[in-house]
Amino acid sequence: MSSSPRVIRVAAGQLGPIQREESRAEVVQRLVALLEEAADRGVELIVYPELALTTFFPRWYTEDVSGHDHFYETSMPGAETQPLFDAAKAHNIGFALGYAELTPDGERFNTTVLVERDGTTVAKYRKVHIPGHDSNEPWRAFQHLERRYFQESHEGFNVHRAFGGIMGMATCNDRRWPETYREMGLQGVELIAIGYNTPIHYAPDPGQNALQGFHNHLCMQAGAYQNGTWVIGVAKCGTEEGVEMLAESAIIAPSGEIVAQAVTTGDELVVADCDLDWCADYKNTLFDFDTYRRPEIYHRTGSQKGVVHPD
Repeated sequence: MSSSPRVIRVAAGQLGPIQREESRAEVVQRLVALLEEAADRGVELIVYPELALTTFFPRWYTEDVSGHDHFYETSMPGAETQPLFDAAKAHNIGFALGYAELTPDGERFNTTVLVERDGTTVAKYRKVHIPGHDSNEPWRAFQHLERRYFQESHEGFNVHRAFGGIMGMATCNDRRWPETYREMGLQGVELIAIGYNTPIHYAPDPGQNALQGFHNHLCMQAGAYQNGTWVIGVAKCGTEEGVEMLAESAIIAPSGEIVAQAVTTGDELVVADCDLDWCADYKNTLFDFDTYRRPEIYHRTGSQKGVVHPD
């Protein structure tokens, strides 16, 4: 362990599948069990996956969008999730938890909440890059209707001072986009928590199926290295409602190296000591933004959405 005063012991709280009939109470018991194991191992922050309280419900179509509202949380914590908050506070452990959020105004977001060790809520993050489709496509073996059941957030990628460092969050498909990391990198981020639910089979291009694990690590390792930050990538995985989901949760250093990785497709705790001061070795050298960035040259990345081919 480093002698740096800013070493934080972090855990990826990987979850195995959550089947449709499992109750919130049963799932929260699993989350608490991982948290208690983390406490025994001296963990200060545990990161749970995207949609960690329910099965991945956008794989089913409902005629009315509200047909899936029972999968959403209307408050956080609520009566069913309060035991997790209580256990975390009792053990002095913070956490990041992904869930489906239904706001009082009827908006639906794919949300992650970051909670400090004393039980206070640091911030919420709402998913920016929503993948999949929004209309019924019954030809698929299973659907990926995220764009039907979640809105794109316009709040962006904010970072927060917590756990003795600068923390950020992203969710699943966000991890594939370099802008996700760079937006937070420009705010000095030192640790990014990313939960994901990723099916192995990709219907639009099955040729990518065999590369899911490679692509998963590739984008997170690149984001970590190019922005000098720790990245904690955490899966909900295994065979969920007949759909095989990617595992391979990983803790990635600012060097881009994987320092710890899950070896199962079930509930598993992956632990590593993250020296936040290590980030400066990259932020102050190869990726010294103040010296080397050329924002006046990058005008397309901030203003252009689709591809514009040359004449």
